[in-house]
Amino acid sequence: MRRRLIWLALFAVAMAFLESAVVVYLRALYYPDGFRFPLVIIYDHIAGIEIGREVATIVMLLAAGALAGDDRWERFLCFCMAFGVWDIFYYAWLWVFLRWPESLLTWDVLFLIPVPWIGPVLAPVLVSIAMIGGSAVLLRLKARGALLRFSGWLWTTAIAGGLVVILSFCVDFRVVLEGGMPPPFRWGLFGAGLGLGIAALGAGIRRDLRLLRQAGPRRFAG
Repeated sequence: MRRRLIWLALFAVAMAFLESAVVVYLRALYYPDGFRFPLVIIYDHIAGIEIGREVATIVMLLAAGALAGDDRWERFLCFCMAFGVWDIFYYAWLWVFLRWPESLLTWDVLFLIPVPWIGPVLAPVLVSIAMIGGSAVLLRLKARGALLRFSGWLWTTAIAGGLVVILSFCVDFRVVLEGGMPPPFRWGLFGAGLGLGIAALGAGIRRDLRLLRQAGPRRFAG
């Protein structure tokens, strides 16, 4: 698994290079003086291609995770790991190419499906760090023999947290589409969603650790 994770990380870093290169070309066309709000709205077939590119990105990350894992848990965690590495290195490559973003508080368009997601770069980076960290811990527990099982309420809490995070990115999309400047980011909403997700992850990890410790002596004796 360690070897597969190394290859998965290399794939995500290289994929981030390609994604950021495409964005460099788009910004040269639509933002020759540098990317900033208000947005230049792309209405022609380029917008459809951009949406398709984002769908293809998720499919590629899912496929890489599926190839790296041996079961459903490993495939899911490998996808989360790849997504987090890809997202962070996407911004790292943009900084190498364009010296952008100027800071982690610089605003960006994060995603386009089903509506534009907007927010400071710091927000998706924090989500990616949580995804990488949580995936690494759970994969380590699984390698030690833990049976990863999250209860229904933990999954509900984690999914609710994710939806709240997405809401914090999307709640003001109409203002941006109408040519306005984005209002202050909803850090409270974002923090609540991220906190819910981390709390669910922490509770699941504690449960798996407890069960692993309880099973340890019996497994050793067997």
